[in-house]
Amino acid sequence: MNLDNLACIDLDQPALEGFRQFISAWLYRGEDGTFLVDPGPLSTIPRLVGELRRRGVERLDTILLTHIHIDHAGGTGALLKEFPEARVICHPDGVRHMVSPEKLWQGSLKVLGATAEAYGEIVPVPAEKIGFEEEIGPSGVRAYLTPGHAQHHACYQKGDLLFGGEVAGVRAPVAEGIYMRPATPPRFILPVALDSIDRMIALRPRALVIAHYGLVEPALDYLRIGRRQLQLWVRGVAETRGEEGIRREEAFFEWLLECDEHFRNIRQLAPDIYARERVFFGNTLRGMSEYVESLSEEERGALPEFG
Repeated sequence: MNLDNLACIDLDQPALEGFRQFISAWLYRGEDGTFLVDPGPLSTIPRLVGELRRRGVERLDTILLTHIHIDHAGGTGALLKEFPEARVICHPDGVRHMVSPEKLWQGSLKVLGATAEAYGEIVPVPAEKIGFEEEIGPSGVRAYLTPGHAQHHACYQKGDLLFGGEVAGVRAPVAEGIYMRPATPPRFILPVALDSIDRMIALRPRALVIAHYGLVEPALDYLRIGRRQLQLWVRGVAETRGEEGIRREEAFFEWLLECDEHFRNIRQLAPDIYARERVFFGNTLRGMSEYVESLSEEERGALPEFG
């Protein structure tokens, strides 16, 4: 795919510390149509619409949702009021929640609290405007169901570019090396997540859009890092089971600084972004901890070792 047809629109959240270079929408414009990936929360829809208009976008053919979490999809209904011709594509399990988002909104408030309030309430999407398609119109985009980060996660491929959402986790720019971490809120199931990432590796994309954050090449390197981190972190959670609460979180954090060459680059992040990542680190630990506790002693013992 010609990357000149692609643009990143940052959706920074000034009301939230460290929420910069974190949330973004991706705009594609070509002879085969115009589509937008992950319009973000309600709070930044005015900024997104203004940027689309500034770029001369008068029509959106399709809005692609990698998943329905509030920071990716919360503003979709509001965006449709500005671009009513657009059709929304998302995982089949997400459709009903976007049409009637009250449960999704209440869940967001419960998990995220003030962060969800800063994002803004989720606006319903008309039922006739949303659905799932594997082959999406004339755009040449193909959708893949990739549960792992969330049950309702999907990836989208156009040519040699993969819009990966959070299938490989989260990345932040650093001066040296790569900073990445898994994104595994409850309910996380390791074999499901590994299957999804393996299927994306099998596509052999050249470039990868990571929802949080950025376009990276070569895609396979980042997908493989994400895969290894899933296994490594689960192993680490199993090895630090003896601790509880904040002591366990700190023990696991120190274990990762020693064992994960990519996560240890968290120390390069600016203080506000570091603070943001420590919060989400806790969410990832909770998802993995629930998974590890669901395993038998025999299953925990069979987890891969890492030297």
